[in-house]
Amino acid sequence: MKKVLLLNMGGTLGMQGSPLSPGDYGHKLVERVPELASLAELEIRSVCNLDSSDVGPEQWSELVTAVSDRSGSEPRGIVILHGTDTMAFTAAALAFALEGLDHPVVLTGAQRPLVAHRTDARRNLVDAVELATCDIPEVSICFDGLLLRGCRAIKGDARSYHAFESPGVEPLARMGFDVDIGAHIRRPTGAFRGDGRFDSRVAVVYLTPGLEPAIVEAMLEADTPPRGLVVAAYGVGTAPRMTRALAPVVRRAIDAGTEVVVVTQRGGLIDLELYENSRALADAGAVPGGQMRIEAATVKMMQALARFPDHLSRRRWLTTDVAGELR
Repeated sequence: MKKVLLLNMGGTLGMQGSPLSPGDYGHKLVERVPELASLAELEIRSVCNLDSSDVGPEQWSELVTAVSDRSGSEPRGIVILHGTDTMAFTAAALAFALEGLDHPVVLTGAQRPLVAHRTDARRNLVDAVELATCDIPEVSICFDGLLLRGCRAIKGDARSYHAFESPGVEPLARMGFDVDIGAHIRRPTGAFRGDGRFDSRVAVVYLTPGLEPAIVEAMLEADTPPRGLVVAAYGVGTAPRMTRALAPVVRRAIDAGTEVVVVTQRGGLIDLELYENSRALADAGAVPGGQMRIEAATVKMMQALARFPDHLSRRRWLTTDVAGELR
């Protein structure tokens, strides 16, 4: 029987009470979901027990260490129990931090606690453990019968069991009568390397009609300014040009040493050459974010700032398809 390491981070799956708060349930998982014992030999460890709104770069670094310690030895498959609110951020962070991954790292959780009636926790947990025994060497999210690429997943619905989607890329696997694994699984091209460094000084600028550039400038001039900006632009990368132009602010930010990447608010491939109002951002020096959504772009920027000492190497890595995030 294959071995699976289950790392507990907390989240709704193990919560209880009213209002919901983290509970102590990890050692009772097999008791509550006995079919897990027939799928794999489980080792259960607790990394933390937090509402996922409290999870960030410090916890991501702990996870990178936990996964790296097991690389090259049993257990091969890893399941991470995590709250749904920031699960996509954590999945993207691990996808970038665990280069050359040769075994599955599957994040899962639930919209209702394991102890609740009509919970989705049981199915998600069983599916995740079974998928962790398969030959899918990627960081992924398992939810509602689908396995999604971690650096392409977003939380699309806070009140549905179908909580996650991966716009622009098919699921890595579908859990139906059979386990249907996709042909587009990525394979490692080099030796494993875990790097848990993240620089959290990254801000997201979400464009809205009437946004005053002075607000962004004030943020850049603060006592602790961001070292990286993620601009969530309209369409394929457009931003105001005639009035309240953003490009001049982007140019000043880059000249001052701040990295800027542009993503779309709605999905699809960024093209900063298509319109005058997108070309202005490219001319200002912004990096196109490919098909990354805000979650992936934010944590990739955090890693770029932490790992690379100069502007050119950071830009080179931001425009490199590391884990299937750009195309």
